Amino acid sequence: MKISVQTQDFDAGAEIRALSSDPKVGAVASFIGVVREVAMTLEHYPGMTEKALRKIVDDAGARWQVVGCTVIHRTGALKPTDQIVLVAVASAHRGDAFAACEFIMDYLKTQAPFWKKEAAGWVEARASDDQAAERWK
Repeated sequence: MKISVQTQDFDAGAEIRALSSDPKVGAVASFIGVVREVAMTLEHYPGMTEKALRKIVDDAGARWQVVGCTVIHRTGALKPTDQIVLVAVASAHRGDAFAACEFIMDYLKTQAPFWKKEAAGWVEARASDDQAAERWK
């Protein structure tokens, strides 16, 4: 399991290929989030953020058969079309990979301590993100 909070961009293809190299893997599901329309700055609480991400990934592994997982989240100044987040999950079967990937992303949006600031100010949490995470309970 790879968890990284970083300012530098990532190579999604290389990250997915790394997960695919295990012969037990039959499926890799991934999600890449990108900045839309407005530049932003993302901040986080070092140590706490990685711990929260690890718990989310561990919870996914307890629900589904996950062979490997990569979560990379960027911080700092980002502009439209920049990659923000990668969640990639490897499993023997596609159902587990898809479900775990979606679960991790839903909980990352609601449970991980990241703060987004756009030119107009801090971005408030969205009720729709909380609703998406609620379905997994």
